[in-house]
Amino acid sequence: MPASATNIKFTYQDYLLLPEDKRYELIEGELFMVPAPAPYHQEVSKNLFLALNSYIESKKLGKVYYAPLDVVLSDKDVVQPDILFISRQRLSIITKKNIRGAPDLIIEITSSTTRKRDGVLKRKLYAKFGVKEYWLVDIEKGEVEVLSLGEKGFERVGLYNRDETLSSPLLENLRIALSEIF
Repeated sequence: MPASATNIKFTYQDYLLLPEDKRYELIEGELFMVPAPAPYHQEVSKNLFLALNSYIESKKLGKVYYAPLDVVLSDKDVVQPDILFISRQRLSIITKKNIRGAPDLIIEITSSTTRKRDGVLKRKLYAKFGVKEYWLVDIEKGEVEVLSLGEKGFERVGLYNRDETLSSPLLENLRIALSEIF
């Protein structure tokens, strides 16, 4: 009896065969095409990256990267977070081609088309693989939800709007005025 399409799982080797002119993610063996971001998404992403990177570099805490960059969590889980941070102590997960393992911090900028995948599916995935902190940036609401990994998955430690200053439990003394991001 032939297997149904829902039983077919992709691996990282399959993923590598996909055309390079599109963005894809692989979550639990399921393949997702990631649409190109809108200009405002890119503006927010750039502002957030610059603010975070400036702080990380000034303190020599590690490395900050932005999409597209493959983060290989397992043979069946490959994602391209909008922004990610890897602490100095864990720089060994950076290879010439990708990141092999969970970053310390992942930031996803959500839209109406990615909100459910970022807020539910990736939230569970990132918790499963030990991402310490996860930020969900809602560009439509002008909010950033900061989540910290606890015993039962991610727990909200802050919800900041465009008029507030974001702080992070992971990055002591980091302060980002969201009025400069949105």
